[in-house]
Amino acid sequence: MSQPKLIVNPLSGEQIVILRSAAETGGQVLDWELRLAPGGRVPSSHAHPEQHETFTVQEGTMRFRVGRRRIIAGPGQRVTVPPGTVHHFANAGPVTATVTVESRPALRMEELLETAAAMAQDQHEARRALPRPTDLALFMTEFEREVAAPYLPRALVRLVMRTLAHAGRAGRARQAARPARHAPGTARVHN
Repeated sequence: MSQPKLIVNPLSGEQIVILRSAAETGGQVLDWELRLAPGGRVPSSHAHPEQHETFTVQEGTMRFRVGRRRIIAGPGQRVTVPPGTVHHFANAGPVTATVTVESRPALRMEELLETAAAMAQDQHEARRALPRPTDLALFMTEFEREVAAPYLPRALVRLVMRTLAHAGRAGRARQAARPARHAPGTARVHN
């Protein structure tokens, strides 16, 4: 096994250590450790359309909402979330909680965790309360198999997110082209 990878989300208080990657398990499972600071929580309720998630609390106290059930779990307790089930979790105690998490199948969950942390870092540095709508749309379309918005019809969310993502890609392409045409010190051609 390679050196464990650390992923840090500055907004949620999450520190994630990848224990076994999809590559190491033939895509069967992603095993990761979640360290959640006091008051830390997953940014929003969500579901995983195709994945089972199993959380085992190692240290501290966690609060879960799985569907309509509310669960407080301590060391040694396990919480399982079936595919498609809306869930949320947070540290319910005064010390850092440590939880091992199994995402089965792995799909691209590791990339999702890395991308979410990078988006949070950008949001934190820009001092924005929420992510840019186009960034969120690009994220939701990129990881459709791994994450879904809760409570809304999946087809509607997919349509809206794909439309926003398309607009976001087009806007980024225009921005990328703009500096090349008007960069300081470059000649402009006039017709």
